[in-house]
Amino acid sequence: MCQLLGMNCNVPTDICFSFTGFQARGGLTDHHTDGWGITFFEGKGVRQFLDPNASAHSPVADFIRTYPIKSKNVIAHIRKATQGETKLENTHPFVRELWGRYWSFAHNGDLKNFAPNFDGRYRPVGNTDSEKAFCFILQELQKSFGDQAPSLEELGNKLHELTLALATFGVFNFLLSNGEFMLAHCSTKLASIIRKAPFHVAQLKDQDVKIDFSAVTTTKDQVAVIATNPLTDNEVWSIHDPGTLLLFSEGEIVSQFKTVPGPITNCISNA
Repeated sequence: MCQLLGMNCNVPTDICFSFTGFQARGGLTDHHTDGWGITFFEGKGVRQFLDPNASAHSPVADFIRTYPIKSKNVIAHIRKATQGETKLENTHPFVRELWGRYWSFAHNGDLKNFAPNFDGRYRPVGNTDSEKAFCFILQELQKSFGDQAPSLEELGNKLHELTLALATFGVFNFLLSNGEFMLAHCSTKLASIIRKAPFHVAQLKDQDVKIDFSAVTTTKDQVAVIATNPLTDNEVWSIHDPGTLLLFSEGEIVSQFKTVPGPITNCISNA
């Protein structure tokens, strides 16, 4: 399976420290070598970097690890392919536009027999189950709310409904953001940590790197980091129960929903 990394903050923050540990899992400390990608939200714009090669040996990943791009929402993904060839078009995160904002999505899992009908608004470019799921989610959101974005509460409820439907097809860990919030689903495995004052020293598990967050933050900063597995070994991470959907905003969890744990196989051809 793949590896997910997300960050949601109340102030623009760089992800260099977390990404340093995460990058190593793409071929150095783990075997996820079928590509990687990262999306940074900056206002209504996005910066996206994708590479179908292993992140541990990618010059592009080295650049990201040392370049302090500041963002309030970041999604990164290291791929271990289950569906779709190792090609650029199958590399996560995927990005599409809805309601005048970019949306980004990354998936860790495997959806069996998932063959939704697309009406032409959103269509996959590659051939992964992940991109199909993303296009289906955006299509159903637009069907439900038209051309006007709903409130965050309404959006959260609809995304909960869609997650419940998609999770019946198999393992469906994912991260989703439009630059205003971060949605994280734990189907089988997901962890998170919320860093806020008083800040301390953190030590990565996958690299011999540590940082004193008290030296690079203010007392008002609040940063939520979400990952498939904890990235540090001297901090207390929340290990989320399978079948949990979390909505993050401004660096904290604002809503939580129960779903269904994976894997469950559904043989119906259309969601």
